[in-house]
Amino acid sequence: MCYNKKRKDVFFLASSYYDGTKILSMLDINGNKPELYLITSNRSGGKTTYFGRLCVNRFKEKGEKFALIYRYNYELDDCAEKFFKDLSTLFFNNSVMTSKRKASGIFHELFLDDDPCGYAISLNSADQLKKYSHLFSDVERMIFDEFQSETNHYCSDEIRKFISVHTSVARGQGKQSRYVPVFMLSNPVSIINPYFVELGISERLKDNTKFLRGDGFILEQGFIETASRAQKDSGFNKAFSRNSYVAYSSECIYLNDNKAFIEKPKGVGRYLCTIKYKGIDYGVREYTDAGVIYIDDRSDNTFRLKITVTTDDHEINYVMLKRNDAFLATLRFYFEKGCFRFKDLRCKEALLKSLSY
Repeated sequence: MCYNKKRKDVFFLASSYYDGTKILSMLDINGNKPELYLITSNRSGGKTTYFGRLCVNRFKEKGEKFALIYRYNYELDDCAEKFFKDLSTLFFNNSVMTSKRKASGIFHELFLDDDPCGYAISLNSADQLKKYSHLFSDVERMIFDEFQSETNHYCSDEIRKFISVHTSVARGQGKQSRYVPVFMLSNPVSIINPYFVELGISERLKDNTKFLRGDGFILEQGFIETASRAQKDSGFNKAFSRNSYVAYSSECIYLNDNKAFIEKPKGVGRYLCTIKYKGIDYGVREYTDAGVIYIDDRSDNTFRLKITVTTDDHEINYVMLKRNDAFLATLRFYFEKGCFRFKDLRCKEALLKSLSY
């Protein structure tokens, strides 16, 4: 898989660039057509180009509009040029795409050769977009590029906003909810990104995972050999070959993650805190000699520091921490350094969920 640095289990794609034919032909875990397609691969592999071309072709052939999802409103500036520049050079060199600000800049309308072809919208404007949902009733598909943030800079309550945006777009045509697939594209940044955690992907990933099916979604993890080779052969990247970002961009290695292991360290641990998740108390212990932090389901009820990250688990004697709390930030730091060990997958899920909030 992507975070195998030795690359023994990576699935190489035979084509020089990404091809989404396979994932688009697949059904979800219940045998239904998925509405979320999550695709990760190394940089410059062509996944954004593939799905961008698909959307433009469907508009040119059938008049089916599309929507581009961004995280923040300021990203909508020059959205047409950012989206269409490479597509124009490669496939549509006789066409021009432009955009116009709508509703005081809450969203932009896209035009291909002066014909309205879609919209660009931001997650951070999710609440304001509700009143304009009738305008998006002709959108047939959506692209959310870079859904994993390299800087861990996500919107406040991002998952709710993402769901709200899709709900606003999927209304109309006489239906309370239409089928509007979202192509979520990203380089591999972190297995504890909000989307992987919310969909239960984080704890299911294995070293040989290529496709992962869920209820309503499919995840594909690919590796484009030619893109990797081009990155490695770059003189600039050779100069910085010891930097982890180069491995992330040229290989398919998660930028912010080292794989945490399910094993118990030797010695005696020092109790740090109790974390409550889904009604269960988990003990967090530091093993100084081993240099690791261990999570299991043996909590010390007498220890004063008891924390939770959800309102469902919040009760007397527990401190509810906010997402940017310094203590959670410290735990994230140690997780990214590969310093965590877990009793089992349930304990791992509890930590991953807690760190993602």
